[in-house]
Amino acid sequence: MRVAKPIVLEAEIRRKLEQQSRGRSTSVRVAMRSRIVLLAADGLQNEQIAAQMETAPRTVARWRERFLRVGIPGLLKDAARPGRTPSIPATVVAQVIEKTTQSSPANATHWSRSKMAREVGVSDSTVGRIWRANGLKPHRVDSFKVSNDPQFADKLEAIVGLYLNPPEHALVLSVDEKSQIQALDRTQPGLPIKKGRGATMTHDYKRNGTTTLFAALNTANGEVFGLCQEKHRHQEWLKFLRMIDKTIPANKEIYLICDNYATHKHARVQRWLNSHKRFHVRFTPTSASWLNMIERFFRDLTQNQLKRGVFQDLEQLITAIGNYIDAHNQNPKPFIWTAKASDILEKVTRAQTALNKRLSV
Repeated sequence: MRVAKPIVLEAEIRRKLEQQSRGRSTSVRVAMRSRIVLLAADGLQNEQIAAQMETAPRTVARWRERFLRVGIPGLLKDAARPGRTPSIPATVVAQVIEKTTQSSPANATHWSRSKMAREVGVSDSTVGRIWRANGLKPHRVDSFKVSNDPQFADKLEAIVGLYLNPPEHALVLSVDEKSQIQALDRTQPGLPIKKGRGATMTHDYKRNGTTTLFAALNTANGEVFGLCQEKHRHQEWLKFLRMIDKTIPANKEIYLICDNYATHKHARVQRWLNSHKRFHVRFTPTSASWLNMIERFFRDLTQNQLKRGVFQDLEQLITAIGNYIDAHNQNPKPFIWTAKASDILEKVTRAQTALNKRLSV
């Protein structure tokens, strides 16, 4: 019978192994390996330990040899295993990634699975697996617009400052207009949702007029002031400002956050603002309407009320918008701004650098 290599334990190491072999928080595997080493140190051979532990002799031999070579750390985790050979060669993966990100096929703007499969000489499903593993989605494109406003930093700090630290005895209102809201009626009645089938709606529609919603969001409590008007000229904007002036208590200063639409900067608007000193206007940087909180409310209005709405006339549309705002104001919740101006500026600066680098190539 082959004689296994003997194990001699120091007192401290034996104490640790005994703790591991019976500790409640020790995993079953580590406890079993520790008992194997302890029995080996008592002079038992692999076959004897295997019979006592009800395991295979080769398992005992493996952990005896591992302990002799590594010590206690060798019992705590399995050795790294090579695994099976990848089914897709690394050269093919690299080729697919490079072509997907650095080139486009003939007569097309982006790669499809079948085009890439023919180009590289693999199956469509192989291309799909490579794309999924590397997070590539060539069929999708994200839109962006980087602001080139030379006063971007100053305007950004002014607006974010109003969000995070509004002045005392003042109201901060995020204002804008949602123009050309269409009163759409479907050409045929749709079917309601039921088990196994979603609601249906015809793809074509009838236009029954348009309206423009002028809205102001109180950034402190989420309350919305709205006014629907036929057009969105400076005359309608002034009418909306007058409504705000009458609605907000006279002892409150009013800070307006709005975009750079020409209507907001019209000469008559400027004269009106100069004669109403409690109004203070902060314009968002160009191409940065995402800084305006009211856009978040407009998105909710579109998703919840307008996108799937059916309106047989303009009056129904205006009533639906008014009812939505009233319901919102019954339990308003403010949108919490968390991004710091410095973090936004750093991100925009990186985008501008990347864009300029791309344009210079």
